Amino acid sequence: MAETIKLTVSRYRPEEESEPTFQTYDVPYNKEWVILDALNYVKDQLDGTLTFRWSCRMGVCGSCGMMVNGTPTLTCAVPLSDYVSSEPIRIEPLQFFPIIRDLVVDMNSFLGKLSSVKPWIIRDDEKPPVEGEYRQTPAELDVYKQFSMCINCMLCYSACPVVGLEPEFTGPAAIALAQRYNLDSRDQGAAERMAVLNEHEGMWGCTFVGECTNVCPKNVDPAGAIQLYKMASATDWFKSVLLPWGSKK
Repeated sequence: MAETIKLTVSRYRPEEESEPTFQTYDVPYNKEWVILDALNYVKDQLDGTLTFRWSCRMGVCGSCGMMVNGTPTLTCAVPLSDYVSSEPIRIEPLQFFPIIRDLVVDMNSFLGKLSSVKPWIIRDDEKPPVEGEYRQTPAELDVYKQFSMCINCMLCYSACPVVGLEPEFTGPAAIALAQRYNLDSRDQGAAERMAVLNEHEGMWGCTFVGECTNVCPKNVDPAGAIQLYKMASATDWFKSVLLPWGSKK
């Protein structure tokens, strides 16, 4: 087994370079390490100028997403040993996002899209706190639980070809989270979200390639959420056409 493994890392220092370059590092091979451990070794032992995001190292915060050999990857969740046969391991910032420095991307566009779908519980009639919480059964929780697992890692955006071609596309994670609240028995904001997403830049921009679901580290299935959203929109349209006709009949 190799004692070291090579990482070829994208570097972009705007004060020095007009576009990204690559730099190769030799790091010790440890079968217990994940990709993020190797990057931290570079940062701590070889090159303190290397810049990247990470926080929890437990697949919860979603901040360490990067392109690894061309695939959007949560670097704290992928063993270094998976890449021994394909070294050097190429590590780049998530594609389709502006690069701030090295492996750090600008998240502002994503955060704006996320907030646009109102990913919180909306109530038309808020009861006083003294009346207690809005109760929910385990079965009602199961309806939306899968879509609630999103950690906003943005891997699905880097995997989505529509995001690359149409930057205004709301994107997989935001639409999946909108669906999470639509399916919540306590929520009454589905119409407000539909008004935002029933556009080409919303759900109809999706061409159902499905790569967003393939790269999701939490099995959220954004592609499935978008198709459910399209079905709901189509159902609403048919009701608006047929119900007036049926009432006249």
